[in-house]
Amino acid sequence: MVARTNEEITSAIHTAVQAAVWAPSVHNTQPWSFTVDGEEIALRADSERKLRLGDPEGREMLISCGAALMNVRLALRVLGCEPQVRVLPDPDRPALLATVRMGATVAPDEHTRLLHAEIERRRTHRAGFAEVPVADRLIEAFACQANAERARLTPVRSEAAVRVLAALTCAAEDVQSQDRLFTLEMIRWAQPPGSPRKDGVPARAYPREPRRTHPHFAQRDYAHGHPWGDDADQFHSTFTGTVAVLTTPGDSREDWIAAGQALQRVLLHASAYDVSAAFHTQALEMFHLREFLRQELLSGEHPQMIMRLGFTSDESEGVRRPVTDVLEEDGPG
Repeated sequence: MVARTNEEITSAIHTAVQAAVWAPSVHNTQPWSFTVDGEEIALRADSERKLRLGDPEGREMLISCGAALMNVRLALRVLGCEPQVRVLPDPDRPALLATVRMGATVAPDEHTRLLHAEIERRRTHRAGFAEVPVADRLIEAFACQANAERARLTPVRSEAAVRVLAALTCAAEDVQSQDRLFTLEMIRWAQPPGSPRKDGVPARAYPREPRRTHPHFAQRDYAHGHPWGDDADQFHSTFTGTVAVLTTPGDSREDWIAAGQALQRVLLHASAYDVSAAFHTQALEMFHLREFLRQELLSGEHPQMIMRLGFTSDESEGVRRPVTDVLEEDGPG
């Protein structure tokens, strides 16, 4: 292995963390932090950014951090470093989710470059899609990406099953919207128009007047009575798109991190073909509804994400915290 200079190590680490911060996270909470020791990056969960009511076990937080871990891996590979990853390396430090060491020099393959190129381009969509179905060959390719990270992406082909998922999403949204504390926790992450914040959901990232998809999948009410939102054309479509569920065989913290890596791998591959995703986590935040889905629709597998996939003209800009906010450096050893 060719020895790396301190400058090369520092540059590679900054590039990897810069990629990490562009990962999707629940309500764009960005619940991660990074520390560096020599050629090793440590990924930690930032419990101050956990949703204490919506995500008491930290499942969504760890999925978010898993997505960030995938970006670190891709960035290092593109730079010619094989990432050596240890997930949950220390039982006595539960906030330490993974360590990534810069390993041997490797030549990045074409697919790695393809995924990496989409890291800053990918966006979460919060409305209907254009009435253009996603080709089966693409759905199969997305499923392969999930399988590579020990997860399963299953397109929901049954109209009845889609209606069940839509109905449970709407039911959970209605229940959660009546819970004052739950609502206050969510709108903590809602940005008013013109906000300078670098986290949370910007007002331009969802429609001012949501259109109903058919069947209807409820979206979060980030505006909560305010005249916020965007009237852009990409929010006027009402096509549901392809509904899919990401599952894992187990439901441990390691499974949640694996689900996040699989999710990001799917999303980046989809973005390369101009396919966007809309997420629906409401029913998965209610234990009995999540368990119902596991037993009745998912053959015992644990649902980690419900999503809709489709095409949109959404070109909105994302907001992310700068690397300096999330990275603590000890310097190369």
